[in-house]
Amino acid sequence: MDFFVSDNWVDPAPGDLLISEPYLPDPNFERTVILICEHDSNGTVGFVLNRSADTVFGSVVKEVPYFKAPLFVGGPVHHDTLHFVHRDEVLLDSGMQIMDRVFWGGDFDRLMTLIDTRQINREDYKFFIGYSGWSPGQLVDELKAKSWIVYKNKNEKLIFDFDPKNLWKEVLKEMGGKYRVIANYPTDPRLN
Repeated sequence: MDFFVSDNWVDPAPGDLLISEPYLPDPNFERTVILICEHDSNGTVGFVLNRSADTVFGSVVKEVPYFKAPLFVGGPVHHDTLHFVHRDEVLLDSGMQIMDRVFWGGDFDRLMTLIDTRQINREDYKFFIGYSGWSPGQLVDELKAKSWIVYKNKNEKLIFDFDPKNLWKEVLKEMGGKYRVIANYPTDPRLN
């Protein structure tokens, strides 16, 4: 399966996207796109952008039952935690910048005030239950095994403005070349 990943191995950085190879056997990551938020000697943290949790923020955070922003399954680690990424100028001073105009986390009390006073634009946020995490060196090993494709993302719209159901295909198409072909692979290789 060497043709699934670029010949030039790329070390991911915050803001980059990890795209699962088409036939990754782990059901947690089948055809997923993961936003990398942290990648250093302590390991890697990211969030799956295209796996719906089939629930909304207000059903998990009981203080704001009316807030219907969708929740996503950020990954298989700690499903009892809530995380968010955003491009909201009001919270820019309190999150960790992962790329130009995109931040991870921030002042949760301020976020709750914005929700409660209806001053929040849901399109500027993605909320996650759990996260994707790799211990030191683990992701590098998976990249060398060609389980993932790294996309050096400079486009915040891929995080916030695309239909999650089509995101895996859209990112591959945006990458062009052989990745456009991969985007059309069937889910079951026996159907090819």
